[in-house]
Amino acid sequence: MTTKKSLVMDALENLSKENFKRFVKALEDRRGNIRVAKNKLQDKDFMDVTDVLVSAFTEDKTPAVVSELLWSIKCADEAEKLDEQIAKHFPKSSASKATAAAAAAAGAAGETTCSSEEHFVDKHRTKLIERVTNIDPILNRLLEKKVIQDSAYEKIRDTRGDQQKMIEIYRLALKSGIRAKDIFFEILKEQHLLLVEDLEKKA
Repeated sequence: MTTKKSLVMDALENLSKENFKRFVKALEDRRGNIRVAKNKLQDKDFMDVTDVLVSAFTEDKTPAVVSELLWSIKCADEAEKLDEQIAKHFPKSSASKATAAAAAAAGAAGETTCSSEEHFVDKHRTKLIERVTNIDPILNRLLEKKVIQDSAYEKIRDTRGDQQKMIEIYRLALKSGIRAKDIFFEILKEQHLLLVEDLEKKA
């Protein structure tokens, strides 16, 4: 039987030795209400680290934490694969709970995010593709926030036309899940606040 814990374990097992060390280091340094002590991670393999994660964050929330950490160490492919597997095996619970958790985290940080089950950037996809212009500053911020890597950045930047660039952002940057969408939403508020406010009023 597939569980969230087993999917996390598979994701960590598939990391290279060097990337696994970087993941553990990122976990040690992770900020937040829940911190994992360094002595709990020393000389641990992927199975032990999975147990520590589940013990600290609960099995339900662990995949989101792991995905966040994978993105932070630039293991985008592994993060995307984990997000896809979670969405595939737990389509309802993962979507609703991940959205709620992201909203709670953003609220604690004094930020605003989409509180409904359907994310703002999904709900207004067509309008955003049609109306967002001047894409390069958005791309720069997505790269800075590690939502995209250099290869995706170059591909989107070289795409002709603002609408086509936005389509590529949705295809390459936002498929990874709630964290990428939340960051994109915050960037939109920075770069196109009036548009965001207009769409929110019409929602």
